[in-house]
Amino acid sequence: MPAVVWGVAAALLANTLYSVGFVLEKRALGRLPPISVRRPGRLLRHVVGSPLWLAGSLALAAGFGAQLAVYRTLPIAAAQGIFVSGLVLLLLLSARLLGERTSGRERYAIGAILAALVMVVLSLRDSGGDPDAVGTGAPAPLILTVCVPSLAAGLYVYAGAERRARRRHRLPTAGVEYGVAVGLLYGVSSLAVKGVSGLLWDVPRMLASPYPYLLLCTGACGLVMSQAALQRCRASLIVPVCTTVTCLFTVVLGTLAFGESLPSEPLRLALRVAGTALAVAVLLLMPKHDTAPAPPPVTSPEELLPHEA
Repeated sequence: MPAVVWGVAAALLANTLYSVGFVLEKRALGRLPPISVRRPGRLLRHVVGSPLWLAGSLALAAGFGAQLAVYRTLPIAAAQGIFVSGLVLLLLLSARLLGERTSGRERYAIGAILAALVMVVLSLRDSGGDPDAVGTGAPAPLILTVCVPSLAAGLYVYAGAERRARRRHRLPTAGVEYGVAVGLLYGVSSLAVKGVSGLLWDVPRMLASPYPYLLLCTGACGLVMSQAALQRCRASLIVPVCTTVTCLFTVVLGTLAFGESLPSEPLRLALRVAGTALAVAVLLLMPKHDTAPAPPPVTSPEELLPHEA
């Protein structure tokens, strides 16, 4: 029981640190000149020179440390279920500190995404075997088979979003494509964190595994990609989408790779399939552009004439 309590406390702490870190970085990026993934050196110079951005990065790094503790004490499904609750704090902070507002359609979409994530988590809860069993490792070929195509898919989606964003006369993107792309990278990173947490005190085995190298790759790409996307898009939309993709990726594929039991009951299996389908459908239906400002009303010549008394 104490290990579970510590795991839950670490997950809640990670939620707080990640939410604060994202909001601080977003606020810092709003004060910087436009940055681009095509000029990563310039991007890094700008962000490293911002004390506010550095504070956000330190909060995210501390959240990463807390995440290591979570994966050592809680199963993947339970950990991700708690991580999802951090979206509420993020939305509150983004509204309070960034002045961001979500549309009614987006609020319904975010609510549906949260419902889909709950369905996926419930499909894994107590689904045969020991519900508190924590996987400590996965075969390296399996991890590479899962992660390498996912990294390639994330980079492809991000590059496509960049190409479309550069087109003239195009509405500003709302960030769904960026959120999906970065979410895939962070999903791979989450599996790597899970693997590192199981080998934390066995450095030779850890260095012989693919986990630290996946972390380096996703860390470098994720830093550049996420900062450019976060500067262009609202944190209150891009982070929930990113979190959704990361959570689904980690729960479904991570549970399979690390052998932390699968649902055997028809009801729980149906919950997982339905939850995954709902999340994908909502992502496809979410608005992909910010609403363009309404044009000023046209004044007719008659309205310009003085009115008779």
